[in-house]
Amino acid sequence: MEPVIQVEPVIIVNPGATKWDIRQKVWDYIEDNNLANFPRPVHNRIPNFKGANQACNRLVGLQEFKSSQTIKVNPDRPQQQARFVTLEAQKTLLVPTPRLRTGLFNNITPPQGATKEQLRICSSSQGVRDFSVPFDLDAKVKVDLVVVGSVAVSEKGLRIGKGEGFADLEYAMMACMGAVNESTVVVTIVHDCQVVDIPDDIMESHDLTVDYILTPTRIIKTDCQFPKPQGIFWNKLNSEKLEKIPILKKLLALEEQAGKDVTLGVAPVAAESGLQTGQPKRQTRRRPRQNIQQDDKGESKQENTGEPEKRVRQRPARVRKDSRGDGGGGYERGKGKRGDNLKEKSPEEGGGEVPSQRKLPLSVTTVYLGGIPAGLRVSELKAALREREAAPLRLTWQGAQHRAFLDYSDPQAAEQALEALQDLSLNGHSLQAELAKSQRGGKRSGQSNRRPRPSTPPKSNPVTADESDTNENAEQ
Repeated sequence: MEPVIQVEPVIIVNPGATKWDIRQKVWDYIEDNNLANFPRPVHNRIPNFKGANQACNRLVGLQEFKSSQTIKVNPDRPQQQARFVTLEAQKTLLVPTPRLRTGLFNNITPPQGATKEQLRICSSSQGVRDFSVPFDLDAKVKVDLVVVGSVAVSEKGLRIGKGEGFADLEYAMMACMGAVNESTVVVTIVHDCQVVDIPDDIMESHDLTVDYILTPTRIIKTDCQFPKPQGIFWNKLNSEKLEKIPILKKLLALEEQAGKDVTLGVAPVAAESGLQTGQPKRQTRRRPRQNIQQDDKGESKQENTGEPEKRVRQRPARVRKDSRGDGGGGYERGKGKRGDNLKEKSPEEGGGEVPSQRKLPLSVTTVYLGGIPAGLRVSELKAALREREAAPLRLTWQGAQHRAFLDYSDPQAAEQALEALQDLSLNGHSLQAELAKSQRGGKRSGQSNRRPRPSTPPKSNPVTADESDTNENAEQ
């Protein structure tokens, strides 16, 4: 292994900083310095940093990787190359199911004699869906190496995730299964800027620590002195969490039968309104629709454009219900199911007509979908969107131009859809999903510079559920 290079952190953590303070600093730095690939912005994500493949390739140089047979790798985009090199080395690859909705993890099983290109597909999110066998709690499996993503990590091995607690919970569940123990090696893969000084006193008993840090430029052996969680801290969970992750109910029953204390914590009262202590307001509140810019200190202010006041009805700030703060005191709350933002359903889903132009929100967030193959029918695209839980409020079909535009109720719904649509392939063609041009560039999560649509409908109409599959229009 190459020698460790001592490098001073580029992001300075202030005394008294919370986990959310550190996350915000890292996310802001990556965005401000354009250090990430799609999906953007990186806020509330494990950042898909530039150089991720180079960092992942360092995994094969670790002796712990060479001697491992079964490796668990998180499903985030920046660790896709880590999943590929694991499959290429003919090792057993386990990937957690998204948001732990249907089980603990999947065993990725490539076709017999798979080519490199097939292995790359298997290592993508599409491969997790199409080439996997689910493992349940009663599966007898030993995990030799664990690879996780991080928002921030220290050279001492302290790790901060994106604030939802899934990596911590996955490891704790594996510990309950006997799949990991105190000697199991944990690796995280990050950009160099994500290596920061994390205060010891903000870490908690359930937090997962790491043994190795891989970056595009170096390998850091942490010699971490902090223990890893060897089971679930049930008092850090509540009944709401159990409802969102059904597999936890089964695990709780097993632990209770074994005579362990499975007393749950109490859901924070603030969760009723979607607010939790210790969480920055800009992560929970929707700002009124107006031109917003940030000064060099990150403070938001209204832009004075010198134009006459626009007669646009401002909607009041709305509180998001999927709070991600630290105030819950433990395994933090995750986002709701994709599509929760949709207020109405299409006829295929039993919900009447797709909302008309007048029924849409004053301001929507639009996703561009390109690379649509010739001959694809609207119904086929709609079915694919529903399957990935990315059904939009409205779909504007431009099949002749091999593209479509998908309108979502707000930036959060659009970002969830973008994540779901990565690696989407139809009729053998890979589709490209990204924010529409008018909405790209440097936004923070929860903000949109999309102008409200005019009250008069455009000349071309969006596709609705009762129109024929051959309908095409030229709405931009």
